[in-house]
Amino acid sequence: MASRPKRRPRFLSVKSTHYLSPNLIRVTFAGPELEGFPSGHEGANCKLVLPRDGETRQDFEAYFEPDGPEEKIHPVRTYTVRAFRAESLELDIDFVAHGDNGPATRWAQRAGPGSFLGFLGPSQPKITDFHADWYLLAADLSAMPVVEATLEAMPAEACGVTVFEVPSADDIREIAAPAGIELHWLVQADVSRPSTAQFDFVKALQWPSGTVQTCIAGESSVIRALRDYLHNELNVPKNDTYISGYWKIGMVEDQHQQMKREEAAAVQA
Repeated sequence: MASRPKRRPRFLSVKSTHYLSPNLIRVTFAGPELEGFPSGHEGANCKLVLPRDGETRQDFEAYFEPDGPEEKIHPVRTYTVRAFRAESLELDIDFVAHGDNGPATRWAQRAGPGSFLGFLGPSQPKITDFHADWYLLAADLSAMPVVEATLEAMPAEACGVTVFEVPSADDIREIAAPAGIELHWLVQADVSRPSTAQFDFVKALQWPSGTVQTCIAGESSVIRALRDYLHNELNVPKNDTYISGYWKIGMVEDQHQQMKREEAAAVQA
């Protein structure tokens, strides 16, 4: 079970929910609790603290009081700030809809106006300096929010390629992007099996000259293969590559985060 947050979260209320596609849910939060939320953090990580089934908001908030219990009882999951509108104090977060396999998905699928959770963060956006001659972006459903936010933040004259891997053709939708960014969609229905579709697509690209920046995230085995190819075969500088595993087949988030910490420690050793 996830560890208890070290600080009191913002307690956010749901304004609305809707499906962007059959497998992606957008939850919009709104209310005075979003006063002071930092602008310009689309694409940044955040932590969502999820209430237990049947828990009242009063009991949920009481848990985080200084005299609240020490027992670790609330799941905490990592998500991405998709959009924040300061004028209306609205915050969008997108959730993959994949059945009842995780507490965040279950919460999002059941959420409606008045539903609540705790929010910690956000961190800093993944890319804040766009200086490349060419961009490569890639994501599965879990990472579409960070890639979409990055596309929206890019200079209008940006050029490059974006590839999205989705489980259904019905998940293909309109995406805002600079005119010079080519959008490609790969459909891989069985998300429980490792996929090489993104790696094969990227490896078949005619690699451009000049400076390349990347924003790539998704399943861990895909990320490992792409990272090795970009860094060790194409010699793309690490400072120009945001590439991160967001989940791993067969692992819950706590296990995956522990694996990432161990891998990072091994690299630094």
